[in-house]
Amino acid sequence: QVQLVESGGGLVQAGGSLRLSCAASGRTFSRYTVGWFRQAPGKERAFVAHISWSGSFAYYAKSVEGRFTITRDNTKNTVFLQMDSLKPEDTAVYYCAAGEGDSGSNSRRYAYWGQGTQVTVSS
Repeated sequence: QVQLVESGGGLVQAGGSLRLSCAASGRTFSRYTVGWFRQAPGKERAFVAHISWSGSFAYYAKSVEGRFTITRDNTKNTVFLQMDSLKPEDTAVYYCAAGEGDSGSNSRRYAYWGQGTQVTVSS
């Protein structure tokens, strides 16, 4: 069982930065792929990025590639999402999720989810 808690969201102007954190409980957290997803009002939940259990592999949605960076610190059971050059279209609730194996960008392959943190980017 893994429990996830996101933090770091807030209000920022376009062009600014935020760093989201996803803190996990459970001794086996290092075995899980961790992904970030987001859901804007009236839209479906969308993949943002994911990182392998070791942190050696990361993959990004085209819409955030080059602006967002996902990293993890397994000694602290935490995954981070550094978001730079933020745009108003990045406004959404951001969720972290953990899944076994190579869960990839498919949200259905992630078994554990946090409660989400709001990110609002003003123009």
